[in-house]
Amino acid sequence: MPSAKVLESKKARVEAITEHLKSAAAGVIVDYKGITVEDDTKLRKALREAGVTYFVEKNSMLRFALHNIGIEGLDDVLEGTTAIAISTDDQTAPARILGEYISKADEKSTFAMKAGFIGSELYDAQGVTALSKIPSKEVLLAQLLGSLQSPLQKFAATVQAVADKKAEETA
Repeated sequence: MPSAKVLESKKARVEAITEHLKSAAAGVIVDYKGITVEDDTKLRKALREAGVTYFVEKNSMLRFALHNIGIEGLDDVLEGTTAIAISTDDQTAPARILGEYISKADEKSTFAMKAGFIGSELYDAQGVTALSKIPSKEVLLAQLLGSLQSPLQKFAATVQAVADKKAEETA
């Protein structure tokens, strides 16, 4: 039986994780086995630059914290080596960055996505992989702007051509 001091420190840790998860827009749980220190450093840097919090945690602590925020369906993936990436604003950033790392990793790498969530919606490994292929919000907005701008440019060119033709006819 753990001492009261150890139990209190574990409760405090679960509460800290719970607070991280409460503010999360999205999270991805990964099996970090097989990642080198050099690759881990690069991955953490990319995640940090995107505003994603990434940390390794004990499965039991993470399980309690997830239950505290009402996420119940991830108990079966909380086995083995577990890390979690959490974003408070970009719903696809954790999956996108981790998916990019996995796609660039060599075939010997066992680093893999286990599951994830956006709000209260849960995703299995295949769902998280699909999320990882969604472009960032900025890229999507640029694509939308480009698709809206193209017809307007064509319309403006057509109007200009008509105006030029009328100017030629009157001259």
